[in-house]
Amino acid sequence: MPKQHMKRIAAPKTWNIGRKESTFITRPNPGGHKIAYCMPLSVVMRELIKVSRTAKESKQILHLKDVFVDKRKRVEDKYPVGLMDIIEFPQMEQQYRILLDNKGRIAAVPATAKETSTKLSKIESKTSVKGGKIQLNMSDGRNILIDKNNYGTGDTLQLSLPDQKITSHFPLEKGAMVLLIGGKYAGMVVAIDEICDDKIILKTSKNQKFETSKSYAFVVGKDKPVLDSINQLTKPAR
Repeated sequence: MPKQHMKRIAAPKTWNIGRKESTFITRPNPGGHKIAYCMPLSVVMRELIKVSRTAKESKQILHLKDVFVDKRKRVEDKYPVGLMDIIEFPQMEQQYRILLDNKGRIAAVPATAKETSTKLSKIESKTSVKGGKIQLNMSDGRNILIDKNNYGTGDTLQLSLPDQKITSHFPLEKGAMVLLIGGKYAGMVVAIDEICDDKIILKTSKNQKFETSKSYAFVVGKDKPVLDSINQLTKPAR
């Protein structure tokens, strides 16, 4: 049985929260996202977007049934909202994309209304299923069945919302733009210069190069990020 409580001081380092404001903080329900890359919906509303001041206010807003995550109504305060998810508040005409800031912490970045109909999801693994189909296991917990094995592990798919149809494919290859989601350079958006086994060499706009783990790369476009909200978090080289 999963733990029901979490102390603020023990929350993942990626959570952008005050550590000493109180002892406990809401723990997200189990879901598709890893706990390091997601936060409970009520905490996102209170700590990141600041549409509420307390957990009680967050629950009251959710009970109005006017909060959407990836185009679906959500009323559960512990619902895990994670990397690349889109949150909408139709009555306030506000929408946000969950990304990482330039310190590698979870951030809610304002997004345009046009962006709410799409999201990016990384292929974590692939599985063969009955009928000769391939199941793609995605970074946000989705499972997508395909007829032809045209995608590789580590590639990113652009999906339409809410029908989850594949609209674009961004392979993990030389020249691709990636958002780094772990390690020393988490939060940086850079281009891949070279792939060496489980490592990648990255090159900044100033032609500076550095190396990191291939698993930290989340492809976000070919020559530039496909989502405008990602450009707001570009991190300068150190």
